[in-house]
Amino acid sequence: MGAAATTVRGSYARELSGFHLLQSRACAVTVIVLVLLGVVLDYAVYPDQMLRFALARVVTGLGVLAGLGLLYLPFGRRHVHAVTFVWLTFPQLMIAWMIHVTQGEASLFYAGIILTIFAVGTLFPVGYMYTLAFGMLTLLLYWLACVTRESGVRDHGQFLFHSTIILFAVAGSTVYTYYNERGRRQLFELKDELARKNEELESTNRNLADIKGQMLQQEKMAALGTLSAGLLHEVNNPVNFCMMAIDVAMEEPAAQASATLRECLADAKQGMQRVQYIVSDLKTFAYRNEETQDAAFLFERALDAAVRLVGHETKGIAIGRDIDGDMLVRGDEAAIIGVLINLLSNAALALRKEPNGAPRIVVGARPDGARVRVWVVDNGPGIPPEHLSRVFEPFFTTREVGQGLGLGLAICYSVVQRHGGLLSAESVPGQWTKFTFDLPRAGGER
Repeated sequence: MGAAATTVRGSYARELSGFHLLQSRACAVTVIVLVLLGVVLDYAVYPDQMLRFALARVVTGLGVLAGLGLLYLPFGRRHVHAVTFVWLTFPQLMIAWMIHVTQGEASLFYAGIILTIFAVGTLFPVGYMYTLAFGMLTLLLYWLACVTRESGVRDHGQFLFHSTIILFAVAGSTVYTYYNERGRRQLFELKDELARKNEELESTNRNLADIKGQMLQQEKMAALGTLSAGLLHEVNNPVNFCMMAIDVAMEEPAAQASATLRECLADAKQGMQRVQYIVSDLKTFAYRNEETQDAAFLFERALDAAVRLVGHETKGIAIGRDIDGDMLVRGDEAAIIGVLINLLSNAALALRKEPNGAPRIVVGARPDGARVRVWVVDNGPGIPPEHLSRVFEPFFTTREVGQGLGLGLAICYSVVQRHGGLLSAESVPGQWTKFTFDLPRAGGER
């Protein structure tokens, strides 16, 4: 909570600094224009002083302009409050001097002092203490302008009245600045809270998308398990009968006398064996429980099952292996088979979509401490850089409409993450794509 509050205060301070810099620049331009336009008032009230007042206004305008230029430099941006306070005193010094050389407490220029005080509180509201300090400095300059005249203060009543009006202006401007500052802070806190709520909502939406993807995957696995359990009994029996019949037929004299017939029977037997392997692979999905989801298994056995199950998609594509001995890993074998199926299927789809010479997929595995690092690399068209950072996002897909939900890699990412690993992607467009993940070794380091 304390760290969050500190972050909010820091963000507010940065935003406020930028706001004050913008306001100070705008206020400086406004003051320069008003100071120069004041020659009209000089002509109307004190025409005999017009020339030297005009000169004073030009000098004051140049001083404010110098302060404005300083605000565009690094020093001015870092010390915006101090620079602004200095150039704001230039008009007050000018007005105080005009009061001093004209009628003192009877001079109409005291109204200009009040106008400047309100301008500081409204055009440049930097904080009530700042406004109060500026107001008291202005009151001091007014007193000095009146008291230091050669004739001194003549009308004490008028002097007290004008001083009181200036004090009222200081109080009103200070109170306004105080509540303006509070309102701005509350507005910023509301904006910050809204931004946090939006981030939480986005995070919740991402989590919901992940959960939806996982639920879809679980439903698919459950349906596959139910189907597999039924197939085990319905398919195994006729397959066994066919195998027995083929063995008997191969012993017949007619088969012994015909090479073509023996070859046909051998092909039929090989086909039946493939069916047996597929049914055996499906057992992994049919009989899953909590124990099998954290059991030791050979990685190559899982790879064999994945390769067989995507055989129809990888026809004509060479699948190489770079596996260092028997890799015994631990985890959910069915889920890891699912990851390998997805990666092999995606690679095969990319290779068929944009062939790049002789299509090839290589699956590798190497021990890495207590983990096993696995990679699947293909020599396909690669993934564009703008898509590479998004491949694991739920529902992101580059396939045509109706050919995929964009959940495969997102689910694979979650499965690997559940095993304490990380699934990552690398690619060089037009050359290759590589997916890498790691799994826990059974028994740790050996």
